[in-house]
Amino acid sequence: MSLRTIAVIPARYASTRFPGKPLALLKGKPIIQHVWERVSQTGLFDSVLVATDDERINTAVKAFGGTVRMTSSDHPSGTDRIAEVIKDLDCDLVFNVQGDEPFIETEPLTDLLTAFQDNTIQVASLMTPIINPDDITNPNVVKVVTDHALSALYFSRSPIPCNRDNLPGAVYFRHIGVYAYRKAALLQFISLPEGHLERLEKLEQLRLLENGIPLQMVITTYTGKDINTPEDLLNAQLD
Repeated sequence: MSLRTIAVIPARYASTRFPGKPLALLKGKPIIQHVWERVSQTGLFDSVLVATDDERINTAVKAFGGTVRMTSSDHPSGTDRIAEVIKDLDCDLVFNVQGDEPFIETEPLTDLLTAFQDNTIQVASLMTPIINPDDITNPNVVKVVTDHALSALYFSRSPIPCNRDNLPGAVYFRHIGVYAYRKAALLQFISLPEGHLERLEKLEQLRLLENGIPLQMVITTYTGKDINTPEDLLNAQLD
């Protein structure tokens, strides 16, 4: 039986580092349009929606022919925004593709979808090997460690694992913030209170682990070229 699968792209106008980011132009199109088109063109989803609380984003998405849903402005995270959108929709799987991922590719999304052939998996996300040594100590690059079955053990902004004796062959993985949830798991997640570790690290995925909800990681070569600052956008224009 095929699973009805929806992709939701959360987008907010107010960003501390880059206000108005979803509507900033990348090679002549708003960033949010690049994301919506990329996700739609994969052909993996029964529907692709943008979720926003901002009328400017709502208007822009409609202008380029996208599908958009307005949400409450009180949500603490994009995940809560997505949950509002999908709670009354007929779907089995929900993908959270961030609105600042204009270069998202089909392959990692396909790999995430394939992971759900295992009926025990409730939540899955992506990780990629860290190549640049500077990223290991960069707190803006989130690291993840897993067990042998690639179930996440912990996420941190600190270098994990700690290679105390500088042994050769240590491999570090960067977490890429694209998630897929079974609908029930997503609704359970947003019903849980903020966790202690989540609050310390400022990483909401730790709420899953703190509550014993396994998070399956999928290895990808996609490096998660997101846009967080005006400088990131300038560099993307030059690619």
